[in-house]
Amino acid sequence: MKIHNPILKGFNPDPSIVRVGDTYYLATSTFEWWPGVQIHVSKDLANWKLITHPLNEKRLLDMTGNLDSGGVWAPDLSYHDGKFYLVYTDVKVTDGAFKDCINYLTTAEDIMGPWTDPVVLNTAGFDASLFHDDDGRKYLVNQYWDPRGFRHPFYGIMCTEYSEEEKRLTGKPWNLYKGTEERFVEGPHLYKKDGYYYLFVAQGGTEYAHQERVARAKSLHDTFETQPGRPLLTTLDAPWHPIQKAGHGALVDTPEGEWYFTHLMGRPLHHDNESSVDPRGWCPLGRESGIQKLYWDEEGWPHIEGGYNGQAEVDIPKGVEVCPYEPTYPVKDDFVDTELNINFQTLRTPLGNDIMSLTDRPGHLRLYGHQSLASTFTQAHVARRWQAFEFDAETKVDYRPETIQQFAGLSCYFNTQNWSCIQVTWNEKYGRVIDVVYTDLGKTFSVFEEEPVPVPEDADYIYLKVEVRGISYWYYYSFDGENWTKVPYRFDSAKLSQEYIKAVYDAAFTGAFVGMFSVDGLGTKIPADFDYFVYKEL
Repeated sequence: MKIHNPILKGFNPDPSIVRVGDTYYLATSTFEWWPGVQIHVSKDLANWKLITHPLNEKRLLDMTGNLDSGGVWAPDLSYHDGKFYLVYTDVKVTDGAFKDCINYLTTAEDIMGPWTDPVVLNTAGFDASLFHDDDGRKYLVNQYWDPRGFRHPFYGIMCTEYSEEEKRLTGKPWNLYKGTEERFVEGPHLYKKDGYYYLFVAQGGTEYAHQERVARAKSLHDTFETQPGRPLLTTLDAPWHPIQKAGHGALVDTPEGEWYFTHLMGRPLHHDNESSVDPRGWCPLGRESGIQKLYWDEEGWPHIEGGYNGQAEVDIPKGVEVCPYEPTYPVKDDFVDTELNINFQTLRTPLGNDIMSLTDRPGHLRLYGHQSLASTFTQAHVARRWQAFEFDAETKVDYRPETIQQFAGLSCYFNTQNWSCIQVTWNEKYGRVIDVVYTDLGKTFSVFEEEPVPVPEDADYIYLKVEVRGISYWYYYSFDGENWTKVPYRFDSAKLSQEYIKAVYDAAFTGAFVGMFSVDGLGTKIPADFDYFVYKEL
């Protein structure tokens, strides 16, 4: 059997992997989406199940007001002496000369928690990870930020010893490794093997020039030697390769002594013209997680099996029993549970019962209207990842707006500056209406403008749907759930991608989401009751 890349579809970047016995755990970044950090579990490295978001309390993470693509960057999951260690960065400033961020450490004896109150480690840079040396000492490595405007901001990899007894970093930090001419050295992970300390780092930025490099030394205070030749992993020179943006990852061994490397990757929607010099397009699914098999040569350097570009399919580990999981999303969620399905997330903060409820009207998700989809504070907005290039999403809502500042509906969302929606709102001429609104690089437009679609007076529920078909998607509405009307406007999926948005905004690291929202500009918090939510991949 083969492992098919990506192993985690949709926005799941910066994978950090650890094995405990015969079980693998994989942690990925969540940025401004709450709760923080996604952790998946696997027995065979091929089939993965989302099991928890450990940063699920404000004592562990408070992202109120965080900018787009701030929040949780590159969590590091490790295991030592019967305990899980989770290091994570909360980034507060994303653009410009400064990178205000806080690195935290929390621990748990069980992957499902409870997790301890976080220890503040440092604020020196992002992508922090913890290394457990075989002599019992521990070290934190992180990207070392240089705020001087006349210097490249990626100064190197900082290393600092950590005292578990004192719960703080101790001693003076030092610059472990400055990287190569590709620059943008980040995403460090330290390992020790056969007397060498191996440092795995990402370089080249997180777009199509992304790569993974390896350096090593006999001591953490020695000069780290870069592995000769090409990077360990990159697809910069392979524009038609099905895996792109390859880099930023972590290493794991199997009980049988094999080695694998999990890594960030993307799957662009290619240009139609295959004669193009560089066909790479856009990745609305965001940066995903892939895996490669790795071997060590006679000189002790690692290599990707099949070559440095990586492979779309990888051999499954020896000696494992294939272990598929039941899907964690039921295609149609009727909101009969008292907790949200694990695939749903909110933005920046947890939504209390005064904002979101699954019990105020049983069988419904009730969202009490709050701030707009442009807010970095409190949105009544519940969404899940796009995880396929073709899917349908549908909902059914009971909503009674009374002013132009009240609207609720179905969204396709990247960040506060780029999103679209089909919504129920109010109009001076028609009363309750359906409108289609979108924000493109911060400018907001209405498809229908002065002539929105009137809602029949006897309509209790309104049905809303989006059909995503690769580079395009369309909205639909219905008043009976059977006869659908297509909105005559084609939306471009590329506008919900990092590649499109980074042309204007430097920080764009997430992926497209689809979900439900409710806005009330008056502050009266009128409810929108969603009867179900369908997410069906084709």
